[in-house]
Amino acid sequence: MKELWVIAVFATVSFPQGNLTKSSAIPTTIDITTSTTTAPLTPDPPTTDTPITGYLNTTGLPTTGYPTSIPVTSISLYSPTTTPLDCINGGELQSGVCICPDEWTGETCSDENFCNSTSKDGFSFPRTVVGWSAYSEELCDEKTTSAGLPEASARCLNDTGSPMFGPPHILQCEFTLGDIQGNISSSLGDLLQLAFSTQILTSQPEQLSADNITTAAQIANTLLLSANITEDIAVAAVTTISQLLNASEESTQERDAVQSLTETLENFSLDQHNNVSLVVQPNLAVQSVQVPSDSVGIQFTALTGSSGNFVANGINLNINTSELIADKGGSTDVQIVIKFPPVLHSKNTNHSIGFVLYQNDRFFRSSAFSASSGTSRTVISANLGQVSGLHVEMLFKPTTVPNASLYDFACVWWNYTLKDWSTFGCSKVNHSEDGLRCFCNHTTNFAVLMSFRKDFKYAEALNWITILGCSMSIIGLSLTITFQISTRKSRKTNPTVLLVSVCVCLLIFTLLFMLGVDNPHKQLDKPEILEDNVLPPSDTHTEQDRGPCTAVAVLLQYFLLGTFTWNTMYATNVFLMIRNSLATSPSHFTAYTMAIGWGLPAVVVALTLGITYRVDDPLGYRQEEFCWLAALDPKGNFDFKLPMFWGFLIPVAFMLMFNTVMLVYFAVTTCKTNPHLTSTRHTSMKKKFLSSFSLAVVLGLSWILGYLLLIPQNQTMYTILNISFCVLTTTQGLQIFILFTARTAIVKKKMSSTLNSVSSAGIPLHTRKFSLWRGEHSDKVESYTQQDTVLFPTCSSQTSN
Repeated sequence: MKELWVIAVFATVSFPQGNLTKSSAIPTTIDITTSTTTAPLTPDPPTTDTPITGYLNTTGLPTTGYPTSIPVTSISLYSPTTTPLDCINGGELQSGVCICPDEWTGETCSDENFCNSTSKDGFSFPRTVVGWSAYSEELCDEKTTSAGLPEASARCLNDTGSPMFGPPHILQCEFTLGDIQGNISSSLGDLLQLAFSTQILTSQPEQLSADNITTAAQIANTLLLSANITEDIAVAAVTTISQLLNASEESTQERDAVQSLTETLENFSLDQHNNVSLVVQPNLAVQSVQVPSDSVGIQFTALTGSSGNFVANGINLNINTSELIADKGGSTDVQIVIKFPPVLHSKNTNHSIGFVLYQNDRFFRSSAFSASSGTSRTVISANLGQVSGLHVEMLFKPTTVPNASLYDFACVWWNYTLKDWSTFGCSKVNHSEDGLRCFCNHTTNFAVLMSFRKDFKYAEALNWITILGCSMSIIGLSLTITFQISTRKSRKTNPTVLLVSVCVCLLIFTLLFMLGVDNPHKQLDKPEILEDNVLPPSDTHTEQDRGPCTAVAVLLQYFLLGTFTWNTMYATNVFLMIRNSLATSPSHFTAYTMAIGWGLPAVVVALTLGITYRVDDPLGYRQEEFCWLAALDPKGNFDFKLPMFWGFLIPVAFMLMFNTVMLVYFAVTTCKTNPHLTSTRHTSMKKKFLSSFSLAVVLGLSWILGYLLLIPQNQTMYTILNISFCVLTTTQGLQIFILFTARTAIVKKKMSSTLNSVSSAGIPLHTRKFSLWRGEHSDKVESYTQQDTVLFPTCSSQTSN
């Protein structure tokens, strides 16, 4: 592939801290006045036959902090080849450009951007990206205050064009953050040593307490404000802040500390006297730049690739442009363009601009916006001092949330007075796959707050097993209810009220399940982003409740809980009758069962609704995919905090356990009756088995299989349990009809009577009588009779002597 040349028109090139070796891996930081030179582009531009606009990477050796006054004009690029790039070392080709991993750079990701693992001054350091700090494998002794923390740190540098580690900085293992804060406050101790000690002590941010985070933030703030700050101290302080962005603990005191720290970072990014122009760490980048008075504007671009970390060769500047350039490949994470007002040109003096880029919004906790789905936002700060009439445009790469679509976004800035995000002075420009564009009329900390709507996978239509089983159950339950009510006077010993109540609840539940479980208001349309720049309340958007689906879920919960409650009442009645040898239910038992059977489910449903339901967020109570209780968290895992668990599974589990005990008690009791059976032994055992089986059906014990399905199973066992559960539960109403209606003596007698009432084909019988006498012949007599009950004709003869 032909070499790509970048032709730039400058002024004079100067290197204030000695000669630098240019490298394609790490571009050179330069002060520029007028001349012509060639410089590598980072990231490498796409190969194309047409001129394209690029921008010179002005980071230089960013991790060593060489100053950058830089003023570079727009660069015209031309590549004569159309051969597609072959990205190596894990690089991904996006819109003709290789997006490289952190450890590689160059046009095809072929150039190393890391220090190999090595031992230095007795400490072993792992492979590390250029500009980042590495920590020793050697740890502080368990008997020390800093037990388990690294003993030393070293920074990967590229001063000579060949990446290598700088000198190690050793931690005094008895040091604490409190000790360091005390020494800094009293101006005692080596400031550089204290800075690196703080960095090492915060190298495991997930283990830091809220107090430690507060102390570390205060130390970093003091270091950045120090008049004696050096490049190494600044790098250690920025590294510490980058690590704190990964901390998990939070407190009110810590919020105040990080608020002060972000303001200090803004001022620090403007300050050039400390010879630190750019410091880049995984979660934080700080850029300072001097812009000439004739510049129309400045463009700052950050690319993080797939890792999400900041690296020096991913930070790009163009200091004489006022255009926001959309990246068709989608690799640009943040881009900001500041168009200067005419008043700056009239002053004819250079002016400083500072940028601070945060990988997440850990330091910008909002009370008006909640990140309920765990998303984070990139925050970029631009500071130009007290200048009015600015035109600031920004491009933010949309966050990708699994199984969700962007619903809306807001362009916001951090209001230090309110300590929250504000939209005042900002507006939306447009949105596309390339990014979300914003406009603001001032400089400060900017971000885009995005709200996402889940892409729901709605339940498929009920399968034929469910439809057939539920249909048969509906017919069976209807016949059972009719039979129980119409024959209640002739069955004084049977619990008519209990069985009818079970059947009524189960019948209504089955009808609702078949006809109403499918959500009638599916969210199938792609969201349309609003034009108004309104702060969203959360990063997760939920449609307001429309009513029908929630009503169905409430009724399903009530009548299914009612079914199990009445099952339990039925089991209690059986127990009392067996224990007390009663032929009928105890006195007042019916009144108690009516209150409990219909009242207990209502109480559970009311509590569930009161705790979890809101009109603006109905999915706290029910699911969107179908009208039933909420059970899964946003990641698709079963959530024990949702109502499916404590509003249904827990109460039903207790009732099923009670019913199981009652079934065992019933089976044992009936088997002990008449242990010495006669020739009817087999018939008696069959009856006892059917009695126990019938009780198991009416008590709903087949639902135990549903609990077994919640336990991880292999695929074969899961399929068997799933089919068994589906068949047994959907046909429960049919089973009740067969066992409690079709097999009763009344029904059998009625069926027999009905069959006998069908008239058989009547056939008249012809009868003849003969008398045989010797020599005489008697008179012949014939008669005809009609026998209604005879199915076949018979013939009879009489002989008289």
